[in-house]
Amino acid sequence: MPTTTTPNLTFYDIAFKPPVESTTCAPNPWKSRYALNFKSIPYKTVWVPLPQIATVRRSLNVPASRSFADGKDFHTLPVLTDASIKDCPPIGDSFDIAIHLQTHYPDAGPSDNTAHNNLFPADTPLNYTYTVGPQVFAPLSKRSESDPVLAAYARFNTSVDAAFSAHVQLAVHGMPLDPATAEETKAEFLRRAGMDDWEALGVKGEARRAVIDSLRGALEGLAGLWEGNGGGPFVRGEEACYADFVVGGWLRMFGGMLPRDEWEEVKGWFGGVFGRLDGALGRFGEVV
Repeated sequence: MPTTTTPNLTFYDIAFKPPVESTTCAPNPWKSRYALNFKSIPYKTVWVPLPQIATVRRSLNVPASRSFADGKDFHTLPVLTDASIKDCPPIGDSFDIAIHLQTHYPDAGPSDNTAHNNLFPADTPLNYTYTVGPQVFAPLSKRSESDPVLAAYARFNTSVDAAFSAHVQLAVHGMPLDPATAEETKAEFLRRAGMDDWEALGVKGEARRAVIDSLRGALEGLAGLWEGNGGGPFVRGEEACYADFVVGGWLRMFGGMLPRDEWEEVKGWFGGVFGRLDGALGRFGEVV
């Protein structure tokens, strides 16, 4: 949130086309932004051009949090630094960032009742699983936690990431690339995918409709968790938690990259649960 003093927390996000505050749409940074704003902790944002992400992570001594199918490092954002915590190393994974915020700022949040400010409530419905075969895109990181509650959220995060990632070809051509680095960025995405044609990364025509229908099918079970919440836009009804931010991060990506008519279609699926969630998350969506 805005502050008149220099914040102790610094949040590193991906810079897309200017103005970056309006075009930011990478899912994992959005998960962290929602969590930071939920906790109402002052922070500042550093915007990193896509081609400079690896350099910035290395300069912060943050190891890659993911790897490609061939085992090579996959450097991505977000990263969070917290100068208010003594000897706190930079945190380079969105799930780890949420754990850090809940661990060090347990009472901070939107409610005067601190019991409602937990990012990871134990009784949240998280029984959604999605698995796919080999993907064109880099596999997302997996996290195993000794804490059973965090482990459940980690599994949920992995399944949601897998469901949306399996259909990301719907969004790739709508990426709001910065003209100054667009060609370099396209070349990097092609390298990651092992392809040489930018147009081939997307999908059109009847094939596109098939992928849209596949996405709807993949999200049906996920939507059911929100449909069964007894009312309210969040998975727990009227109270947001990290599960909402996991899904909301991907909704921000697809909302920022899909053609308008397709995004309106997605928002209307399953009685409009995703549209209501995306709208309600605006409360925690301030870009600073």
